[in-house]
Amino acid sequence: MRYDLVIFDNDGVLVDSEPISNRLLAGYLTELGHPTSYEDSLRDYMGAAMHRVHDLVLERTGRKLPENFDDVFHRRVFAAFAEHLEAVPGVVGLLEKLAVDGVPYCVASSGSHERIRVGHRKTGLDRWFEDERIFSAQDVGLGKPAPDLFLYAAERMGVAPERCVVVEDSPLGVRAAVAAGMDVYGFTAMTPAGKLAGATRLFRDMGELAGLLTS
Repeated sequence: MRYDLVIFDNDGVLVDSEPISNRLLAGYLTELGHPTSYEDSLRDYMGAAMHRVHDLVLERTGRKLPENFDDVFHRRVFAAFAEHLEAVPGVVGLLEKLAVDGVPYCVASSGSHERIRVGHRKTGLDRWFEDERIFSAQDVGLGKPAPDLFLYAAERMGVAPERCVVVEDSPLGVRAAVAAGMDVYGFTAMTPAGKLAGATRLFRDMGELAGLLTS
């Protein structure tokens, strides 16, 4: 194994949540008078913490989102997760191999701890991620593209940044990993390769990743 720690993004990498959450986010923003398409949401918010949504809407319109925006949005997301969320194909096999090989791994997500755990319980991934393997932008107060979350995860796991590899599917996440001084493998199943500029390597099928990590 080339790395001492594999850091996974969550949404879109471990669980297939990006289409669900971005459709709901676009719909809710439009409902509140901020017309947003699904494509707009992917471009502006995929991989981001919720504070980015508030910041961009305020910057563009001069209007603040309602105080209960996050709560309402997450209620809608969690209800949709309960019906539709699935693990990304190939993830379980990859986690099994990492565990057998004794390779340390964790998740570092812009999503809240609650969102991560809700998704993992629904998909069965909770068996692979104990509390000490879960890190959220909530822990550092600043989401991607800032490197803080990845650096925090590496520190807590006891691994130097240069010995880490991040698995990401968003441009913001790739920028954060590069800023943290880590290699980053860009997952292109949903994001065009050209939007993941700066990634160390690109791959489209999660089944490929175990081989890439050792090559």
